[in-house]
Amino acid sequence: MKQSTFLNLNLADFGKGLILAVLTSVITIVYSTVQAGSLSIDWKVVGTTALTTALAYVIKNLLTNSTGETFKKEA
Repeated sequence: MKQSTFLNLNLADFGKGLILAVLTSVITIVYSTVQAGSLSIDWKVVGTTALTTALAYVIKNLLTNSTGETFKKEA
């Protein structure tokens, strides 16, 4: 699949960001469960973690060109 160019995003960027958000949410739930010793889910923390992870991934892709170089325009 073709990567997006510098300062552009494609649908795959949002899909991968969503996958990353779901995975970090699951890890957050597992981590908080192990720490508490019981299944107690703080949905605010889980949601905040998912949102910030997805946004960080999309912003990283926005500032990276199709060859993986950050803050550089296409050759």
